[in-house]
Amino acid sequence: MSYYLVVFRAKSESMRFQSLISSYGAMTTIISTPRKISVSCGISVKIRSIDLNLAKTILSRRQFYTFAGIYLINNDEYIKI
Repeated sequence: MSYYLVVFRAKSESMRFQSLISSYGAMTTIISTPRKISVSCGISVKIRSIDLNLAKTILSRRQFYTFAGIYLINNDEYIKI
């Protein structure tokens, strides 16, 4: 099963992004950032593939100073997109 992680360097921005994208109806989960992704605060926002474009739109329209990237997680592969 594949999904995407939206990674930030600050917990407050992870929480703010999760709240914002959820307000648009996206199903999200706050999860611990995998150790393979070492540029984060410890929590990331897990989103479904169908919500990827919404996530990109939100990130481009709002200021998230600690945004560290979006990763495709597929089995045990971590691919930064």
